[in-house]
Amino acid sequence: MLKKLVIIFVSVFCVLLAVPTAFPSLTKYFPSWVQPIPLGLDLKGGAQLLLEVDTETMFKEKSSQLYDEVRSAMIDRDKGMIRFSNLHNIGNGVSLVVRSDDEVSKAKGRLKSSIGNTVDVSSSGNVITVSYTDKQKAEMMQDAMSRSIEIVRRRIDALGTKEPSIQSQGGKYILVQLPGVSDPEHIKGLIGQTAKMSFHLVNESVSQEQLISGHAPSGTMFLSFMENPAQKIPVYSRVEVSGESLKNSQADFDQNNMPVVTTEFDASGARRFAKLTTEHVNERFAIVLDDKVLSAPTIREPIPGGRGQISGGFTLQEAKDLAVLLRSGALPAPLRVIEERTVGAGLGADTIATGKIGSIVGVLFVLLFMVLLYGHFGLVADFVLLVNLAMIVGVSALFGATLTLPGIAGIVLTLGMAVDANILPFERIRDEIREGVPSLRAVDYGFTRSTKTVLDGELTNLICALILFQFGAGPIRGFAVTLSIGVMTTLFTCLCLSRLIIDSYMNGKNKKIGFCKIK
Repeated sequence: MLKKLVIIFVSVFCVLLAVPTAFPSLTKYFPSWVQPIPLGLDLKGGAQLLLEVDTETMFKEKSSQLYDEVRSAMIDRDKGMIRFSNLHNIGNGVSLVVRSDDEVSKAKGRLKSSIGNTVDVSSSGNVITVSYTDKQKAEMMQDAMSRSIEIVRRRIDALGTKEPSIQSQGGKYILVQLPGVSDPEHIKGLIGQTAKMSFHLVNESVSQEQLISGHAPSGTMFLSFMENPAQKIPVYSRVEVSGESLKNSQADFDQNNMPVVTTEFDASGARRFAKLTTEHVNERFAIVLDDKVLSAPTIREPIPGGRGQISGGFTLQEAKDLAVLLRSGALPAPLRVIEERTVGAGLGADTIATGKIGSIVGVLFVLLFMVLLYGHFGLVADFVLLVNLAMIVGVSALFGATLTLPGIAGIVLTLGMAVDANILPFERIRDEIREGVPSLRAVDYGFTRSTKTVLDGELTNLICALILFQFGAGPIRGFAVTLSIGVMTTLFTCLCLSRLIIDSYMNGKNKKIGFCKIK
């Protein structure tokens, strides 16, 4: 009895999950976790972007940072300066020449302790090379890829875009699908910004002649002002506070009702920001975003709370976009859009309309064929087939799967296999009756002896689906997901639900079973 109740409960529960998809107007009567299955890009229309992670630029920045770290370690006044020359960047790192033979070992030890195990320190005579190994580069590329995907996801989610699909492709590419987005330019611009923010002191000693000539003193950079690119701001290269310490950012309005971005630092960033504003009162500091100066305000008083405000003549939308960028974090490497596609919603609507007609016609023919071939057992198979279809849709919606054309193909293929799975027990029952076996025992033999064949066939399909999901991408994965769900629901409906209905019909008696004479 318990087994019957479990089968009925699972069947009814999964069918109810499909109701919001079949009748969207009834969604309000269901819990929030029961939603219609979302449509993919090819059915709903939208935009698709293929982004390339620019790891070459990332490694150049890493080498530049490594240059500064090596130089700082060698001139550390607390540990004693080690004399060196010819410090320069090479392919995967930096190289320098230690002037004294006796200090080569000391220099290598200091570099290893200062920079850590992220680099390889080697020497040939007096020449020391600090570089990234191939393994370390591969790890950095993998880390940059995963971080880029997560940051892109956070930026898109913050804009309220529904059902985006974001996944890696080919090791250095990110495929972004945005169903329902007709104009991807705004999102494309937001995704592509590196959003690397830092705070620097302004070098007030730089003369106007130096700014005009473009020759920056050592340790100083000339950066363009965002509002007026022709205007250059001299800022010290040293980063006083990094954007990585930023905990939160929100668009707001100042006392003059102008859009601004409020920032909040974590504990470490708050301490450094407080130290910066305490030690440099009445001096200017620059807020730099992607090598452009957003603003360069004067520090009027210490700011100990770790909260700040960025103003720069923003519109409200610009302030919201900047807040999203800063809140989601800086990209570890620039992203380049190398392919862009837009699918019109009309094309998706036409696909759905023609797909509905084709599906209805195909299902009707299958249902009619089953009744003609197996009589009232065919009616049972038809009912089980419709329940199977509802369960596939309901379980897919519960797991948050997106319905695409390949997904529909997976459902159609599953229904075809479900028909075959139902035929096997019926054919076995027919054979048993021909041998003179009583109908009640024939039903038991039919299901028992065909179970292994059904399991073999469905498990083979499941293995294929899992392999497609593991090694496929994009549409192939959508096909594999619906196929996998379909295999599980087919096994349940064929071996459990169908058996339950037929056993209830037989009711423990040898009733006459009438099969159609078609062979």
